[in-house]
Amino acid sequence: MSYERVFAMKFAKVYPMYVAKAEKKGRSREEVDQVICWLTGYDEAGLARQIEQETDFRTFFADSPAFNPNVALIKGVVCGVRVEDVEDPLMQKIRYLDKLVDELARGKAMEKILRG
Repeated sequence: MSYERVFAMKFAKVYPMYVAKAEKKGRSREEVDQVICWLTGYDEAGLARQIEQETDFRTFFADSPAFNPNVALIKGVVCGVRVEDVEDPLMQKIRYLDKLVDELARGKAMEKILRG
C-alpha cells in the first residue's frame, strides 16, 4: 500500500481496530485513548472530535495540538520496519502510534509506554 493511501485512510476507521487489539489482550479503550493523547496532545474531547469528523491520518496528525517531545524514545519494529528508521515524517508518526498500541496490547506497563 502506498504512503498516500495510508495517509488518506480515515482515522475513525482504524481507531476501532486499535481498541479491539488492546481489548483482546485485556486492555481498555481508555488506555488506548491515553496513549493516543500522550502521543498527539489531543485531550479526550479533541480526540472524540477527530473521530466524529472522520479525519484522515494526514489531518489527524497535522491538527495534533502538541506532538510529544519524548517521541524519539519510541524504538522497535512495526510491520517489519524499525520505527526510528522510517524516513517519511508522517508515516513515522503513524508507526509510532502503531508501536504504542502494540506495546499496550502486549501488556507493557503504562508508565513504560508513555516514556516520561
